[in-house]
Amino acid sequence: MAGHDNRQVIAVADPAAMAATAAEHLLARTAANGGRVAICLTGGSSPKQLYQLLATEPYCSRIPWQRVHWFIGDERFVPADDPLNNMGMARAAFLDQCAPAANIHPIPTATADPTDPDRGAALYEQELQSFYGANTLDPTLPLFDLVLMGVGPDGHTASLFPGDPALDEQARWVVGVPRANVAPFVPRVTLTLTALASCHEMLFEVSGRDKRAILTRLFAGENLPANRARSSGETVWLVDREALPEDFGGQ
Repeated sequence: MAGHDNRQVIAVADPAAMAATAAEHLLARTAANGGRVAICLTGGSSPKQLYQLLATEPYCSRIPWQRVHWFIGDERFVPADDPLNNMGMARAAFLDQCAPAANIHPIPTATADPTDPDRGAALYEQELQSFYGANTLDPTLPLFDLVLMGVGPDGHTASLFPGDPALDEQARWVVGVPRANVAPFVPRVTLTLTALASCHEMLFEVSGRDKRAILTRLFAGENLPANRARSSGETVWLVDREALPEDFGGQ
């Protein structure tokens, strides 16, 4: 375990250990809040093993499913049953099996114009504000208990890509992204850095040798979206040995 650039970095052996460690962080956050819990999920390949783990014992019976609400940080603007749909992956892995349907909050993608993600963004912002009970975020009252994040090969996180004006958005909680920088090249809807930061803990999962190059750039302090994503509470990066830069922490 090490601190680096104001983030806590936890090195784990492999993706299985990463999933187990992430699951314990999630369980700790649900245990710390005796009321309504809000978890913001992420898409991509990194969290799939975690999601599958949550549907198994001993994890499943330790989650207070009736009071945990599940949101998502970004979505490909495709139908809910499309294989590219992020929440669809999470639903198949564990949510539909374990969580009450009313506690699952997908980003709406079934709008009149499938090329206009702004409508989906506006609807999701309304849903988040209704859940939160206000239209303005209070720094002392985080929106989420836990926000899960990943890192793309270009340093993007959620669907916030390098150079995108959405990175500087401070008023809106959710925005449409007309075109992604990386495949799949479909429109996206993403929470903004402001909304993502409103959490007790932001937890990144990064694994695989193919992520080592971008992590080296990020840990060197390059101005990339994943470096600008910080929690108002704790920011933790789980990194497996394959992804960890060789010179990190003197290793």
